[in-house]
Amino acid sequence: MGREVALSARMLALVHMVTAGNRVCDVGCDHGFVSIYLVQQGISPRVLAMDVRQGPLSRAREHIRQQGLEAYIETRLSDGVSALGAGEADTVICAGMGGRLMQRILEEGREKLETVRELILQPQSDIPAFRAYLWQAGYVLLAEDMVYEDGKYYPMMKVTAGKRRPPGTEEPGPESSPGSHLDGGNRERQKPGEGSEAAGVSWKREAERPAQAGRGVSPDGEARCISTEAGDGQALQDRFGELLLAGSHPVLRQYLLYEQQGNRRILEQLQQNAAGSRAARRIRELEEEQRLIGLALKQMELPEHCGTKTERGSEDEDRSIGAGEGISPGNHL
Repeated sequence: MGREVALSARMLALVHMVTAGNRVCDVGCDHGFVSIYLVQQGISPRVLAMDVRQGPLSRAREHIRQQGLEAYIETRLSDGVSALGAGEADTVICAGMGGRLMQRILEEGREKLETVRELILQPQSDIPAFRAYLWQAGYVLLAEDMVYEDGKYYPMMKVTAGKRRPPGTEEPGPESSPGSHLDGGNRERQKPGEGSEAAGVSWKREAERPAQAGRGVSPDGEARCISTEAGDGQALQDRFGELLLAGSHPVLRQYLLYEQQGNRRILEQLQQNAAGSRAARRIRELEEEQRLIGLALKQMELPEHCGTKTERGSEDEDRSIGAGEGISPGNHL
């Protein structure tokens, strides 16, 4: 076996989400270094390294040969998961591509992916819209992480498919009651033990939340909840990540503070120098961004017994992050 490969911080964060012992399919494997690392470190006993382009796949195949890992890593030319056989993988990794492309891959491979235990996803654009899609498609969120590397922010999430019905397709059971569903087509969370052994801390947290959204501490030290407008909870989770917010993730906090400061400077310049309807529209957009960032920071700072009530209207906004590899500072939501 050759010398151990070294991964970047964002790729290390991805592989650390893989459940040890799982067979892995690496979609968009590029040079194959993630696949090699998974085997070298004993995380996965077998990996399928797949890419839609022959060039990267040939380079991955050569790197695998140099490491002497041909018996453990198989390469396949594949558009998304088209070349993945049913039951061949326990974990699918999909990273290094935009959210819209990733959504297409999940949609086209949905039947195959329902047999996979976990999907580890790192979309690099259209992230709020991609998070909204995951919910609408019935995926269950298991974990989230965020990395800052080379001047850019990389959020990632681990989900599982087929454990919850998409909104609007629920079949009420005998125990259903008027209070068991959120009104107006809003999110409904499963409680642990109710239909999903994979339901993670986010679902349990939601079941324990009071009706108010946001969190605060009064001057006398008593924890109190802060109300937010209808839809704010869902907007926060789509933009910033439910578990990143719930866990007060330090990299998310760093991103929020940076964006808050950058937005403030731009707003001051626009208010002093700009005129016209276009400038007025941009000012309103920035003020809304500042409001949501402020709510997110408050939620991350306050007591755990309160939380963000999730409320989704009849239509989702396309709150997309600009295209590119990762979220660059100043590339505002």
